[in-house]
Order: sequence, then structure tokens, then C-alpha cells
Amino acid sequence: MALVRIDHSPATVQVNLPLNLIVPDPAEMQGVPLSRRRVLYLLHGLSDDASAWQRYTTIETVARAYGLVVVMPSVGRSFYADQPNGQRYFSYLVDELPRYLQDVFGIAPSRERTMIAGNSMGGYGAMKAALLHPERYCAAASFSGALSLAFLQAHADDPRLPEFACLFGDLTRLAGGEHDPAAWLARAAQGGRSLPRLWVSCGRQEDVYPLSLLFCEQCRTLGVDVEYSEYDGRHEWPFWDVEVRRFLRDVLGEPGA
Repeated sequence: MALVRIDHSPATVQVNLPLNLIVPDPAEMQGVPLSRRRVLYLLHGLSDDASAWQRYTTIETVARAYGLVVVMPSVGRSFYADQPNGQRYFSYLVDELPRYLQDVFGIAPSRERTMIAGNSMGGYGAMKAALLHPERYCAAASFSGALSLAFLQAHADDPRLPEFACLFGDLTRLAGGEHDPAAWLARAAQGGRSLPRLWVSCGRQEDVYPLSLLFCEQCRTLGVDVEYSEYDGRHEWPFWDVEVRRFLRDVLGEPGA
């Protein structure tokens, strides 16, 4: 597999961003061009960047086994949000980045071959993309995701997270808006559109464990199908490495099958 790093300046964000990809080498293509490959958008958490999944997991080995293209964007500490300052990270993820990949690499898979997943903040971003744009993804996964406004509100005064006020403004007024996972679910449930396969997992020893439980309960209340798993585990990479492999195995089957 080839590991590709690109530094580009998206119009939606107006700052130079690194973008990491895993793509098959020509000898591994076997007559299947990038335009017909299955693609996994793999999103990082709050304290990481586009390199994290490559550095801390076996994702390259997994990508080779499945013949996947893996797209790992960088969004800083943006929570995958379109920000008041004009930097539109969510628009970058769901609109500009797919167009860029098509123009530069010819990567333009159908919905049936496109998945999105992420850990922690990336789990929040993956579910946001999947529920607000269900026509673009066949499956979405959150690993230890911050899937409730309760997480943002609980850290409103945390000096380690000063960006929350800049990103979201008055955290007491977010309910029902664009940053509220419950609102994404309600919109998806009422939209009459086919939803991606939703997959949520979390470790029982994590601070975000109750949030995953709450999100899944909201799914069931609204009649939204979700597959949920919990294990003894903490907010750390060994857990997420196992989970991304489990997700792909559930969605795609065993490699080579």
C-alpha cells in the first residue's frame, strides 16, 4: 500500500491542512481502479491529527487486506463544525474533500462503497456526517464518541478546552441545533431517507460511556437502527484499533470473502 500525505488549502477552511491517505500500489490494483474502490473516511479525535490512525493502529494492514482506500483528514480541534469565524470544517469534510479526491485521484465511489468512522471527537464527526448526509455513506461508526451535548456542556468551563466557547457560543442554547446529536437523529428519523448502517462502541471505563448509551437509547426511541457494543476498555488506541477492525469485519465480512 502507498501512504500519501498532501498539504492543501481548502476554500472552506482557508488554511493549509494535511491530508493522509492509504491507497493500493499499482501492483495491488488487480484491475480495480480507485474510482471503484471501497473508501473509508477515518476521523481523528480532539488531541490528534491526520497521522494518528496510521501511527497508533494497524489500519494500513487492514486496508491492504480489504483493498480499501482510507482517507484521514485533519480538522484540528474543530469538532468537525462550521465555525463562526468562517472556517467551515464540516463543509470541508462532507462537500469539498470528496470533490477534491475526485478531481485529484479519481476517487468517486458510490454510496454503497463509502464508509465513515472515527474515535472520540471523530466519532461525533462521523455520526454527524452520516445522519445529516445519509445519502453519502453506507455505514458509519463511532468509537468512544462524544455523542451528546452533555459532553460539551460538562466542559463549558474547562480551561483545557477553551475552544468550546469559540466553536459553539452559549452552550446552554445548543439543544435542537446543528451541533446536537439528538437533533441529527430526529432529522434523520423524519427525513424518509435510507440511513447508513450505524455502529457504536464504547469502553465501560470511559467518561463518554454514558453518552454512547444515551445516544443508542435515543436511536431506539426514534426507530433508528443502531448496532451497539460495549467492553471493558478505556479511552485509548488499543481499544480503537480493535474496534475499527471489528466494524469493517461486520460491514464487509472477512477479508477475501
